[in-house]
Amino acid sequence: MRDPFLEAAINEAKTGLNEGGIPIGSVIVHNNIIIGRGHNKRIQKGSVILHGEMDALENAGRQNASVYKESTLYTTLSPCPMCSGTILLYGIPKVVIGEHQTFMGEEDLLRSRGVEVIVLNDKECIAMMTKFITDKPELWNEDIGV
Repeated sequence: MRDPFLEAAINEAKTGLNEGGIPIGSVIVHNNIIIGRGHNKRIQKGSVILHGEMDALENAGRQNASVYKESTLYTTLSPCPMCSGTILLYGIPKVVIGEHQTFMGEEDLLRSRGVEVIVLNDKECIAMMTKFITDKPELWNEDIGV
């Protein structure tokens, strides 16, 4: 049985894909409740920063620092340097990653700073990103700064 919070992140990624965007989704969980959910909206909003993790944080709204220090961030794809920096900035202690085969983010940095990093290598996450990268390499390359 799949983790329901990873499932919620995957559903966010599918929403982004259906909107014509990049299929990366994220949720932030505090005390077993999703307090923020989001998906990559760089294409849809013409944004340089709205990765899935950033959108989920934005949608969580302003929180007390203690909330972040007790939260877990779920993301369908390994977090990039920008998102990893934000995880560190707010002291999020645990990150659950759907997959890191199509993109390896800053997992070593997160671990070096004490963040618990769990990589699930979920087949659906891998398949979704693999298909997107094959179908729309120009959008993917733009997203990762190539």
